[in-house]
Amino acid sequence: MKKITFLLCVALSAFVCLSACGTTKPAPVESSQVSSNPTPMVEGPMPVTPQEIEIHNNKIDESSIDLIQFRGADGDAKYATIKTSLGEIKAVLYAKEAPRAVENFIALAEKGYYNNTKFYEVLPNVRAAAGDPQGTGEGGESSFGSRFADEYSLNLWHFNGALAMDNRGLRDTNDSKFYIIQNTMISDELLQEMMAGGFPEKVINRYVKYGGIPNYDFKDTVFGQVVEGMDVVEKIANSPRSEENVPTEDILIESIVIS
Repeated sequence: MKKITFLLCVALSAFVCLSACGTTKPAPVESSQVSSNPTPMVEGPMPVTPQEIEIHNNKIDESSIDLIQFRGADGDAKYATIKTSLGEIKAVLYAKEAPRAVENFIALAEKGYYNNTKFYEVLPNVRAAAGDPQGTGEGGESSFGSRFADEYSLNLWHFNGALAMDNRGLRDTNDSKFYIIQNTMISDELLQEMMAGGFPEKVINRYVKYGGIPNYDFKDTVFGQVVEGMDVVEKIANSPRSEENVPTEDILIESIVIS
């Protein structure tokens, strides 16, 4: 039984301020298989103290983890086509793993909430963030009328192309903001930290192959995965930006179509 040390997310937080190097890799979808295994949800508040982490980690069975981001979607899965001023991005949504996040995203998209909103943050080799009508990263609202709790699934990780809620570092404060991971390489140093931290071997192997930001795991909600248009995500994330990581020229979400 593998252990996952969630303190790694804190210890490596400075990593997201650095740029990783590497060749472009596709969004991680490998086969048309669909798993029928129960979703291994992470229940209750996330552990904080070393004792809480040890108790929590000992309950995790690596064999129960199904990396669905590398499989074809279920037949009734919903897709979101994010039409931006730099091109289209298509993502599959995981309603079983993150029901509230997906319900919220679909409801907002279908009423046009995201139309003509800006990407408010771009970090090369980290992420591109959007979903705030104010365009600052400080606004936004949920379809439920109030902010909602984070959702964690052991099946979903912050691999390259992951679609996740942006809670701005404050747990259980989700609204309309989201981001897409854009990082194609895990450095040797980070790999060693992951191994020392007890990340499951199968998860480490996928991070090494496809890239991602493991620092964000279990800090916010992954609810989708890009299946087409990672070149657009890379273009957005690598756009010229200010010292505050705001695009120097507006990059717009023209609309989000759910299918």
